[in-house]
Amino acid sequence: MNKIILKAQDLDGFLTDDDKSALSGMDKIFADAMEEMRNFSPANEAKLISLYNKMGDYMQEICNARPGIHVYPFETPHESHAEASRVIAKLRDSKTDHEEFVYYTQRAYELLFKLAYGGAKGPDKNYLIVKTPVTSPVQNYAVHKIGNVDNKIENSCMCVMLRGALLPSMIMSKEIQEYSSHGYVTPFALFRIKRDESKNENNMEYILDLDRSFFNLEQLNGKDWIFADPMNATGGSLVTVVKYLLDQGIKPRSVQFFNVIAALKGALRVIRALNSFGVEGHVYTVWMDPALNHAAYIMPGLGDAGDRINGRDTEEYPRNIIQLIADYGSNIAGLYRAQLREIENTVL
Repeated sequence: MNKIILKAQDLDGFLTDDDKSALSGMDKIFADAMEEMRNFSPANEAKLISLYNKMGDYMQEICNARPGIHVYPFETPHESHAEASRVIAKLRDSKTDHEEFVYYTQRAYELLFKLAYGGAKGPDKNYLIVKTPVTSPVQNYAVHKIGNVDNKIENSCMCVMLRGALLPSMIMSKEIQEYSSHGYVTPFALFRIKRDESKNENNMEYILDLDRSFFNLEQLNGKDWIFADPMNATGGSLVTVVKYLLDQGIKPRSVQFFNVIAALKGALRVIRALNSFGVEGHVYTVWMDPALNHAAYIMPGLGDAGDRINGRDTEEYPRNIIQLIADYGSNIAGLYRAQLREIENTVL
């Protein structure tokens, strides 16, 4: 088979000594938090809260010193933080079912779009003229102002790292379409990449299966590559895809990675790798989590976001891209019809 493999050791080579020192300090604080979790009760609630506040302050200090990492609560007014916190709390909750999980994922990507592109803020405006259902005494139209972000979004291509990233990528593309004054629908490039789950965080391998990927290299050249993966644990999948494309002589204008939750280590690896490639890169995340466990899962995390969005495949009959889209149902298909057309054109 035609596969590209990146190893964890290669990823760690991008980290600086300062990065490694920061990660070590964070691991120590989180180890203290885990001790409080072992015997959690109302009696030690205040101690756990104190440790999480300490981690938050330390992560903000780390991220502020590293341009390219953007965390929603670190860059938005204080009154906006409760909204982000509530969205993440619902996504983390094991009681949140599939439909609700998809709803809050959509909410999270609306926040991310505003974080990256400013939503309707800024002095430069575009106007949307909307034909309404009211026809008496004349056909009515409404005029609405939106921020002019055309130059930021209309060079974008969605780079999808299947499977958990498929619906988030459609959501992000829809946000771009709605804020484009021209109704711009992003092209899609679909990459079949997975981690070797038999390995641990220190010897993990990231496997890009080119035979089961669908993309047009010429369509990617000079574009702003947008990756929308709900979880950035190690950064390995994105780095594998970007390195492969660069090795083919294809260069982006920029690379932007949108996450619901990012691990500190994953965000650092992505930014350092992109910098070393000579690529302008940004990581945008609603929430930053402090640590990874030995299996490279984010702690405290929210479990497997792909399974919670898409449902779990059976080993005997894994779904292909068209089956996965069909399982989203008519509500999703109707809402993201323009995105689905682009995906179908890419795959078929």
